[in-house]
Amino acid sequence: MALRRCHLNPKKTLFLLCDIQEKFRLAMPLFDNMIKNVDKLTKAGKVLDVPLIVTEHYPEKLGKTVAQLDVSHAKLVSSKTLFSMVTPEVKAVIKDIFSGKPEDVVLYGLESHICVEQTAIDLLEQNINVYIVADCCSSRLNQDRDLALDRLRQAGCVITTSESVIFDLVRDKNNAQFDAIRKLVSQTSVDMELTRTGAGLPVGSAKL
Repeated sequence: MALRRCHLNPKKTLFLLCDIQEKFRLAMPLFDNMIKNVDKLTKAGKVLDVPLIVTEHYPEKLGKTVAQLDVSHAKLVSSKTLFSMVTPEVKAVIKDIFSGKPEDVVLYGLESHICVEQTAIDLLEQNINVYIVADCCSSRLNQDRDLALDRLRQAGCVITTSESVIFDLVRDKNNAQFDAIRKLVSQTSVDMELTRTGAGLPVGSAKL
């Protein structure tokens, strides 16, 4: 399936934050590193007025979204039992936000090879461009994350990074929100030990 490739437009883009919950903290390698990258990306989305939807997988057992992340601006924070984020409640809110569907979805969270992957496939089936933010994704095993990224690239997703997404949404130093964004990106993103060759992120592939 060939999807249109273009620059991200804040008015036509949706952020999906998938299941970054407290009970995963001890099970995920580099969890704290990921949270720092997710925090920067999510704050940038808020500054740029990109709609955000957050899901929590079975929060009765797995807890709420981690407290370090401010998701108060989210259009929806929804509990789910489906692995995919594309639940009836989420679909209804997306339809309301966009009077249909977004052109592009920026997707990030846990776990890369389960909930993120299944969400991405569901979105691709709706002919929505999907950008997977690799440095904002994790799995209990890095190899599961990296192989999921490889599968999703082959399926038609754009595999990218948090700063690449942020700067593509801004596009111009003269953007009215650039000063606020500059403060967020003044420190580089935290390394997530992504594979540089083979599965995951081949050299030079993480470009929008």
